[in-house]
Amino acid sequence: MGALFRAAKFAALVTLAAGLSPATPAFAETLTINTADTAWMIVATALVLMMTIPGLALFYSGMVRKKNVLATMAQSLAAVAIVSILWVTFGYSLTFVGDGPWLGTLDRWFLAGMTMESVNPLAKTIPESLFMLYQMTFAIITVALVAGSVADRMRFSAFLLFSIGWFMFVYVPLAHWVWGGGFLATMGVLDFAGGLVVHLSAGVGGLVAAKVMGRRHGYGSDNLSPFDLSLAVMGTGLLWVGWFGFNGGSALAANSRAVMAIIATHLAACAGALTWGAIEWATRRKPSVLGMISGAVAGLGTITPASGFVAPWHGIIIGIAAGLVCFWACTWLKHRFKYDDSLDVFGVHGVGGMTGTLLAGVFAVSAIGGTSGLIEGHPQQLLIQLYGVAVTLVWSGGVTYVLLKLVSAFVPLRVSLQQELEGLDISQHGEALQ
Repeated sequence: MGALFRAAKFAALVTLAAGLSPATPAFAETLTINTADTAWMIVATALVLMMTIPGLALFYSGMVRKKNVLATMAQSLAAVAIVSILWVTFGYSLTFVGDGPWLGTLDRWFLAGMTMESVNPLAKTIPESLFMLYQMTFAIITVALVAGSVADRMRFSAFLLFSIGWFMFVYVPLAHWVWGGGFLATMGVLDFAGGLVVHLSAGVGGLVAAKVMGRRHGYGSDNLSPFDLSLAVMGTGLLWVGWFGFNGGSALAANSRAVMAIIATHLAACAGALTWGAIEWATRRKPSVLGMISGAVAGLGTITPASGFVAPWHGIIIGIAAGLVCFWACTWLKHRFKYDDSLDVFGVHGVGGMTGTLLAGVFAVSAIGGTSGLIEGHPQQLLIQLYGVAVTLVWSGGVTYVLLKLVSAFVPLRVSLQQELEGLDISQHGEALQ
């Protein structure tokens, strides 16, 4: 009994000493991770990945001809696989580790040093591994978006090489400049969830790619109508729901700002769909399904940069603006300059991302995002936003052009005329819908 009593007394003293001693660094880091924030960000990550597969895959494939459905889906699938591996290899580290004006560091090369307890200073209440994974899904969908501009004609091998280069030299630098502590972030450019980094960069890249690749055979004369708009409608629904994780998740916490962003996002999509449909109804006597889903996606893309900085009701105004401006870009502007942006990536995402970025500088509310816009008496913010737009236009457009020329030195960018006529499903993948 005496020995047992001494052992119990020793254990009690050890426990007391442990309780009074300072926490180890690892334990201190663990205390910063919030379980509610972590749970929400896991859900948001899944929602954003769903936006590419199957959301964007269905949305895009529903708007091409039957002979190119599988090839269009394959591009989205390939973007997921390629970008995920590149992101883990070096993309995350160069984007979000270190605060250099141009690029981060390679300290997290292949996620080196990342532990279960580590956090990124940009997201202090969730595991760093989750922050890495969430940001990966943004890189994935941005690369996949560009493919819509060159649907029906780009060789799959060329798309793979182009995707690698575009991710490395367009997406990673831009994401660091805006979100990772780069020079645009230092200047105060507002881009809550990707108006510049995702939508404008993909839209401009797509426009340049469409011009370099040339128009589809039969463009302007043959019937290039969508194979199955029901697929596109289902894809729109998945994108719409996924956008709650895209914009709401960009708060990086389960808080009121995330909810505000989600409400503004939903209202902008509704307003965009109604506006586009109303324009068609007034000018063409019938609101098309293609027009309404285009308006919804335009509203979603346009609210993206502003969603965490504006009041929910601003989402309605921004959605109306998206419907008006993007409809104009996809009709008059496209026909005026005669470029074949197959699935209107520039007209919807490029013009929408640009518009939303500028409107963030107009409507930003200090009480929500900590920054005031033009209406709250801070007109300089609009100029800062304009500078961010200009940098993104020049960088994405210029680098995209150079990359396409480099890729074309190794493989042809475009399939042959015979392969285009028979369809990319057969010529690129040896499969076809029956």
